[in-house]
Amino acid sequence: MGTFERLAARGFIKQHTPQLRERLNAGPLTVYAGFDPTAPSLHIGHLLPVMLLAHLQREGHRPIALVGGATAMIGDPTGKDEARQMLTAEGIDANKVVMREQLAHFIDFDSEGAGGKALLVDNADWMMGFGYVDFLRDYGVHFPMMTMLNKASVQERLKKGMSFLEFNYQILQAYDYLELNRRQGCNLQVGGDDQWGNIVAGVELVRRVEQKPVDAMTLPLLTTAGGQKMGKTVGGAVWLSPTHKARPEDKPVTPYDFYQYWINVDDADVARFLKLFTFLPMDEIARLEALQGAEIREAKKVLAREATGLVHGEAAADQAAKGQVSDKMPVHQAALPEKLVVVLADARLCKSRGEARRKIAEGAIRLGADRGERVTDADAVLAPERLTEDGSVVLWCGRKKAVRVRTSG
Repeated sequence: MGTFERLAARGFIKQHTPQLRERLNAGPLTVYAGFDPTAPSLHIGHLLPVMLLAHLQREGHRPIALVGGATAMIGDPTGKDEARQMLTAEGIDANKVVMREQLAHFIDFDSEGAGGKALLVDNADWMMGFGYVDFLRDYGVHFPMMTMLNKASVQERLKKGMSFLEFNYQILQAYDYLELNRRQGCNLQVGGDDQWGNIVAGVELVRRVEQKPVDAMTLPLLTTAGGQKMGKTVGGAVWLSPTHKARPEDKPVTPYDFYQYWINVDDADVARFLKLFTFLPMDEIARLEALQGAEIREAKKVLAREATGLVHGEAAADQAAKGQVSDKMPVHQAALPEKLVVVLADARLCKSRGEARRKIAEGAIRLGADRGERVTDADAVLAPERLTEDGSVVLWCGRKKAVRVRTSG
């Protein structure tokens, strides 16, 4: 089994150029994926191409992460309902610094691999000095208008109003591939499946200008078993930075919140996400995939622990797995034993004892750092023996509200 087959077994491959299997298995290739620094953090939606680059590096291929300092100033229209908000050059530069740090959690930029050292590059280095007329004369001739207009991404945006600025994005993305082929010998571009048209435009540009065959591969566009776009929640995107907020009203995604996102995925998604978002060997994933019923929660814990460790580090993952929301997690002192409905009301997890009974009936009350035990008895008593080694027990109302209960008696 070669690189291509191993990536396919994990679910990474959607579309590809005809010769990719042979070339990828013969390797090593130099492969790039692009990330526009439009926010001071990557989010879960970026993780799939990042994980693919990381797997390819482990297979002996050479990854290039392109941070689009130039293309971020225009905006990719693909999959968008409206034009991207314009960013300042200073804002883009600040975002690039954070993204480099986050990418370094997955990609080794310091060691020489079989295909050479992994690189972080910025397309502003070659785009910002373009002469407009010269660029059009040299490269515009290679982009037939009907081909560009017929791309699905363009068709969707044209219906809602697309500027000439956005229309140029696919040309610039194609030129990135040409420039990286010239500078670094890059011969494979990867991206989301909605990027297929843009990526193939780059393949064609390299063929026309350099008379070289290069390859393309897309990743599946992930949705959850419930049909929701991967990485989206009621509160917005799940960011990799524990401090970034897309909007003032958003709540930052702490390592604990990140862990909880994975622990609460649908049972039907666990095996698929273990293959895509961890480096666990396939035989271990097969063992976890075979778990049934309540045991599936053990597989979710592994998924949450692995994914959180990759993004936030082992210490933060350990803390999140123990249910340590933050140093500011509310602590409630209670004279135990005490009726649970009393503790819920006194700790202000519920407005009253009556509401506490209703929440128990709804299945919203859980015990334990990982929310592992649902309370079903409205007359349950919280006894001292329920405290863990640190002398406390975490009490939950829903998924977000929690308090650490300690005995005062």
